[in-house]
Amino acid sequence: MKNFNISCIQIASGPNIGANLLEISKHISKSKDMGADIVVLPENFAMMAEKDNMYLDIKEKLGIGRIQDYISKEAQKNDIWIIAGTIPIKSRKKNKVYATCIVFNNNGKIVSSYSKIHLFDVNILETKEKYRESDIFTNGDSPIVVETPFCNIGLAICYDLRFPELFRKLSDMGIDIICLPAAFTSITGKAHWEYLIKSRAIENLVYVAASAQGGYHVSGRETHGNSIIVNPWGETLDTIKNGSGVIFSSIDLKSQDKLRKNFPCLDHKKVF
Repeated sequence: MKNFNISCIQIASGPNIGANLLEISKHISKSKDMGADIVVLPENFAMMAEKDNMYLDIKEKLGIGRIQDYISKEAQKNDIWIIAGTIPIKSRKKNKVYATCIVFNNNGKIVSSYSKIHLFDVNILETKEKYRESDIFTNGDSPIVVETPFCNIGLAICYDLRFPELFRKLSDMGIDIICLPAAFTSITGKAHWEYLIKSRAIENLVYVAASAQGGYHVSGRETHGNSIIVNPWGETLDTIKNGSGVIFSSIDLKSQDKLRKNFPCLDHKKVF
Protein backbone atom coordinates (compact mmCIF):
# COMPACT_ATOMS: atom_id res chain seq x y z
CA MET A 1 0.00 0.00 0.00
CA LYS A 2 1.87 3.02 -1.31
CA ASN A 3 1.11 6.70 -1.44
CA PHE A 4 0.31 8.15 -4.84
CA ASN A 5 -0.37 11.61 -6.24
CA ILE A 6 -3.50 12.96 -7.87
CA SER A 7 -4.40 16.23 -9.57
CA CYS A 8 -7.66 17.84 -10.68
CA ILE A 9 -7.96 20.23 -13.61
CA GLN A 10 -10.34 23.18 -13.62
CA ILE A 11 -11.28 25.16 -16.74
CA ALA A 12 -14.25 27.08 -18.15
CA SER A 13 -14.88 25.21 -21.39
CA GLY A 14 -16.43 26.89 -24.40
CA PRO A 15 -17.94 25.52 -27.64
CA ASN A 16 -14.55 25.23 -29.41
CA ILE A 17 -13.35 21.66 -28.91
CA GLY A 18 -9.85 22.30 -30.25
CA ALA A 19 -9.24 25.23 -27.91
CA ASN A 20 -10.56 23.30 -24.90
CA LEU A 21 -8.38 20.28 -25.64
CA LEU A 22 -5.28 22.46 -25.99
CA GLU A 23 -5.94 23.96 -22.57
CA ILE A 24 -6.53 20.52 -21.09
CA SER A 25 -3.25 19.32 -22.63
CA LYS A 26 -1.35 22.16 -20.98
CA HIS A 27 -2.79 21.26 -17.59
CA ILE A 28 -2.14 17.54 -18.01
CA SER A 29 1.50 18.34 -18.73
CA LYS A 30 1.63 20.55 -15.63
CA SER A 31 0.07 17.75 -13.57
CA LYS A 32 2.79 15.37 -14.73
CA ASP A 33 5.48 17.91 -13.85
CA MET A 34 3.96 18.19 -10.36
CA GLY A 35 4.29 14.42 -9.95
CA ALA A 36 0.69 13.28 -10.46
CA ASP A 37 0.01 9.61 -11.15
CA ILE A 38 -3.67 10.28 -11.88
CA VAL A 39 -5.35 13.40 -13.26
CA VAL A 40 -9.09 14.12 -13.14
CA LEU A 41 -10.77 16.25 -15.84
CA PRO A 42 -14.04 18.16 -15.32
CA GLU A 43 -17.45 17.38 -16.73
CA ASN A 44 -17.87 18.58 -20.35
CA PHE A 45 -14.14 19.29 -20.57
CA ALA A 46 -14.07 19.08 -24.38
CA MET A 47 -17.09 21.30 -24.93
CA MET A 48 -19.57 23.29 -22.87
CA ALA A 49 -22.33 23.58 -25.43
CA GLU A 50 -24.27 26.75 -26.14
CA LYS A 51 -27.34 24.53 -26.64
CA ASP A 52 -27.72 21.01 -25.30
CA ASN A 53 -28.44 19.48 -28.71
CA MET A 54 -24.86 20.34 -29.73
CA TYR A 55 -23.74 17.34 -27.66
CA LEU A 56 -25.49 15.12 -30.19
CA ASP A 57 -23.32 16.61 -32.95
CA ILE A 58 -20.09 15.54 -31.25
CA LYS A 59 -21.16 12.15 -29.88
CA GLU A 60 -18.66 9.31 -30.18
CA LYS A 61 -18.85 5.55 -30.03
CA LEU A 62 -17.12 4.22 -26.93
CA GLY A 63 -13.48 3.60 -27.87
CA ILE A 64 -13.59 5.58 -31.12
CA GLY A 65 -13.55 9.32 -31.75
CA ARG A 66 -11.63 12.57 -31.85
CA ILE A 67 -11.91 13.38 -28.15
CA GLN A 68 -11.05 9.87 -26.96
CA ASP A 69 -8.11 9.63 -29.35
CA TYR A 70 -6.76 12.94 -28.07
CA ILE A 71 -6.98 11.95 -24.41
CA SER A 72 -5.47 8.53 -25.14
CA LYS A 73 -2.44 10.20 -26.70
CA GLU A 74 -2.14 12.60 -23.75
CA ALA A 75 -2.11 9.66 -21.34
CA GLN A 76 0.64 7.94 -23.32
CA LYS A 77 2.69 11.08 -23.82
CA ASN A 78 2.62 12.00 -20.14
CA ASP A 79 2.70 8.44 -18.73
CA ILE A 80 -0.31 9.27 -16.56
CA TRP A 81 -3.76 7.83 -15.79
CA ILE A 82 -6.60 10.13 -16.90
CA ILE A 83 -10.14 10.23 -15.49
CA ALA A 84 -11.67 11.87 -18.54
CA GLY A 85 -14.52 13.99 -17.21
CA THR A 86 -17.51 13.36 -19.45
CA ILE A 87 -17.67 12.69 -23.17
CA PRO A 88 -20.98 12.39 -25.09
CA ILE A 89 -21.16 8.70 -25.96
CA LYS A 90 -23.65 7.18 -28.37
CA SER A 91 -26.54 5.39 -26.67
CA ARG A 92 -29.09 2.85 -27.85
CA LYS A 93 -31.76 5.57 -27.77
CA LYS A 94 -32.17 7.71 -30.86
CA ASN A 95 -31.23 11.38 -30.38
CA LYS A 96 -29.80 10.77 -26.93
CA VAL A 97 -26.30 10.21 -25.57
CA TYR A 98 -24.65 9.08 -22.36
CA ALA A 99 -22.59 11.49 -20.27
CA THR A 100 -19.69 9.10 -19.85
CA CYS A 101 -16.55 9.32 -17.76
CA ILE A 102 -13.82 7.25 -19.42
CA VAL A 103 -10.71 6.03 -17.60
CA PHE A 104 -7.46 5.79 -19.59
CA ASN A 105 -4.38 4.10 -18.18
CA ASN A 106 -0.87 5.47 -18.68
CA ASN A 107 -0.57 3.50 -21.93
CA GLY A 108 -3.60 5.28 -23.34
CA LYS A 109 -5.83 2.22 -23.10
CA ILE A 110 -9.45 2.53 -21.96
CA VAL A 111 -9.80 0.42 -18.83
CA SER A 112 -13.27 1.43 -17.65
CA SER A 113 -16.16 3.83 -18.13
CA TYR A 114 -19.10 5.13 -16.12
CA SER A 115 -22.24 6.82 -17.44
CA LYS A 116 -23.92 9.41 -15.23
CA ILE A 117 -26.85 7.87 -13.35
CA HIS A 118 -28.62 10.96 -12.01
CA LEU A 119 -29.60 13.52 -14.65
CA PHE A 120 -29.90 17.20 -13.77
CA ASP A 121 -33.57 18.06 -14.38
CA VAL A 122 -34.11 21.05 -12.10
CA ASN A 123 -35.24 24.68 -11.94
CA ILE A 124 -32.97 27.25 -10.27
CA LEU A 125 -35.45 29.69 -8.76
CA GLU A 126 -32.96 32.47 -8.02
CA THR A 127 -31.87 32.85 -11.64
CA LYS A 128 -34.88 31.27 -13.39
CA GLU A 129 -32.53 28.79 -15.07
CA LYS A 130 -34.06 25.53 -16.24
CA TYR A 131 -32.06 22.38 -16.86
CA ARG A 132 -33.40 19.24 -18.53
CA GLU A 133 -30.48 16.89 -19.13
CA SER A 134 -32.90 14.06 -19.83
CA ASP A 135 -33.95 15.80 -23.06
CA ILE A 136 -30.55 14.95 -24.56
CA PHE A 137 -28.93 12.44 -22.21
CA THR A 138 -29.94 8.98 -21.14
CA ASN A 139 -28.88 7.78 -17.71
CA GLY A 140 -26.51 5.00 -16.87
CA ASP A 141 -27.57 2.38 -14.35
CA SER A 142 -24.42 0.77 -12.95
CA PRO A 143 -22.04 1.97 -10.20
CA ILE A 144 -18.45 1.48 -11.30
CA VAL A 145 -15.26 0.82 -9.34
CA VAL A 146 -11.95 0.95 -11.21
CA GLU A 147 -9.03 -1.14 -10.01
CA THR A 148 -5.74 0.65 -10.67
CA PRO A 149 -2.13 0.00 -9.59
CA PHE A 150 -2.59 2.76 -7.00
CA CYS A 151 -6.03 2.22 -5.47
CA ASN A 152 -9.68 1.41 -6.13
CA ILE A 153 -11.51 4.39 -7.63
CA GLY A 154 -15.24 5.00 -7.44
CA LEU A 155 -16.66 7.18 -10.21
CA ALA A 156 -19.48 9.70 -9.93
CA ILE A 157 -20.48 12.76 -11.96
CA CYS A 158 -21.80 16.14 -10.77
CA TYR A 159 -25.49 15.74 -9.78
CA ASP A 160 -24.71 12.19 -8.56
CA LEU A 161 -23.12 13.93 -5.58
CA ARG A 162 -26.56 14.59 -4.05
CA PHE A 163 -27.41 10.89 -3.77
CA PRO A 164 -25.55 9.30 -0.84
CA GLU A 165 -26.89 5.84 -1.55
CA LEU A 166 -24.72 5.68 -4.69
CA PHE A 167 -21.63 6.47 -2.66
CA ARG A 168 -22.48 3.94 0.03
CA LYS A 169 -22.81 1.33 -2.71
CA LEU A 170 -19.38 2.33 -4.03
CA SER A 171 -18.03 2.10 -0.48
CA ASP A 172 -19.44 -1.42 -0.17
CA MET A 173 -17.63 -2.24 -3.43
CA GLY A 174 -14.29 -1.39 -1.81
CA ILE A 175 -13.25 2.10 -2.93
CA ASP A 176 -10.37 4.16 -1.57
CA ILE A 177 -11.14 7.38 -3.42
CA ILE A 178 -13.98 8.99 -5.35
CA CYS A 179 -13.15 10.87 -8.54
CA LEU A 180 -15.92 13.29 -9.41
CA PRO A 181 -16.00 15.40 -12.59
CA ALA A 182 -18.55 18.20 -12.24
CA ALA A 183 -20.02 21.42 -13.60
CA PHE A 184 -22.07 22.71 -10.67
CA THR A 185 -23.99 25.90 -11.31
CA SER A 186 -22.82 29.01 -9.48
CA ILE A 187 -25.98 29.15 -7.34
CA THR A 188 -26.10 25.49 -6.31
CA GLY A 189 -22.34 25.38 -5.88
CA LYS A 190 -22.22 28.30 -3.48
CA ALA A 191 -25.00 26.73 -1.43
CA HIS A 192 -24.03 23.07 -1.33
CA TRP A 193 -20.87 22.00 -3.21
CA GLU A 194 -18.32 21.87 -0.42
CA TYR A 195 -20.80 20.50 2.12
CA LEU A 196 -21.73 17.64 -0.21
CA ILE A 197 -18.12 16.82 -1.10
CA LYS A 198 -17.06 16.66 2.53
CA SER A 199 -20.16 14.72 3.56
CA ARG A 200 -19.47 11.99 0.99
CA ALA A 201 -15.83 11.82 2.16
CA ILE A 202 -16.62 11.67 5.87
CA GLU A 203 -19.52 9.22 5.78
CA ASN A 204 -17.56 6.75 3.64
CA LEU A 205 -14.05 7.45 5.01
CA VAL A 206 -12.73 8.02 1.49
CA TYR A 207 -10.71 10.61 -0.34
CA VAL A 208 -12.63 12.74 -2.84
CA ALA A 209 -11.00 14.38 -5.86
CA ALA A 210 -13.51 16.68 -7.54
CA SER A 211 -12.66 18.43 -10.80
CA ALA A 212 -15.03 21.25 -11.74
CA GLN A 213 -15.88 23.71 -14.44
CA GLY A 214 -15.31 27.20 -13.07
CA GLY A 215 -16.24 30.50 -14.68
CA TYR A 216 -18.45 32.08 -17.32
CA HIS A 217 -19.43 30.22 -20.49
CA VAL A 218 -20.53 31.35 -23.95
CA SER A 219 -24.01 29.95 -23.24
CA GLY A 220 -24.39 32.52 -20.45
CA ARG A 221 -24.07 29.88 -17.77
CA GLU A 222 -21.81 30.46 -14.77
CA THR A 223 -20.23 27.45 -13.08
CA HIS A 224 -19.07 27.36 -9.50
CA GLY A 225 -15.49 26.09 -9.81
CA ASN A 226 -13.91 25.33 -6.45
CA SER A 227 -12.29 22.08 -7.55
CA ILE A 228 -11.21 20.34 -4.37
CA ILE A 229 -9.37 17.33 -2.95
CA VAL A 230 -10.58 16.20 0.48
CA ASN A 231 -9.27 13.51 2.83
CA PRO A 232 -11.43 10.90 4.66
CA TRP A 233 -11.68 13.17 7.72
CA GLY A 234 -13.21 15.92 5.58
CA GLU A 235 -10.14 18.14 5.54
CA THR A 236 -9.30 20.13 2.42
CA LEU A 237 -5.95 19.12 0.92
CA ASP A 238 -6.02 21.53 -2.02
CA THR A 239 -8.56 23.72 -3.80
CA ILE A 240 -8.88 26.45 -6.40
CA LYS A 241 -11.70 29.00 -6.43
CA ASN A 242 -12.33 30.34 -9.93
CA GLY A 243 -10.77 30.20 -13.38
CA SER A 244 -8.35 27.77 -14.94
CA GLY A 245 -5.76 25.80 -13.01
CA VAL A 246 -4.57 22.59 -11.37
CA ILE A 247 -4.82 21.32 -7.80
CA PHE A 248 -2.65 18.52 -6.44
CA SER A 249 -2.28 16.25 -3.42
CA SER A 250 -0.60 13.11 -2.20
CA ILE A 251 -3.00 10.32 -1.19
CA ASP A 252 -1.95 8.43 1.94
CA LEU A 253 -3.64 5.03 1.93
CA LYS A 254 -1.87 3.89 5.11
CA SER A 255 -3.36 6.76 7.11
CA GLN A 256 -6.76 6.01 5.59
CA ASP A 257 -6.50 2.37 6.64
CA LYS A 258 -5.45 3.41 10.15
CA LEU A 259 -8.43 5.78 10.39
CA ARG A 260 -10.86 3.08 9.27
CA LYS A 261 -9.53 0.65 11.88
CA ASN A 262 -9.69 3.18 14.72
CA PHE A 263 -12.95 4.82 13.67
CA PRO A 264 -14.83 1.83 12.20
CA CYS A 265 -18.15 3.51 11.41
CA LEU A 266 -18.39 1.58 8.13
CA ASP A 267 -18.51 -1.63 10.18
CA HIS A 268 -21.24 -0.19 12.41
CA LYS A 269 -23.74 0.69 9.67
CA LYS A 270 -27.23 -0.75 9.84
CA VAL A 271 -29.56 -1.33 6.91
CA PHE A 272 -33.26 -0.81 7.62
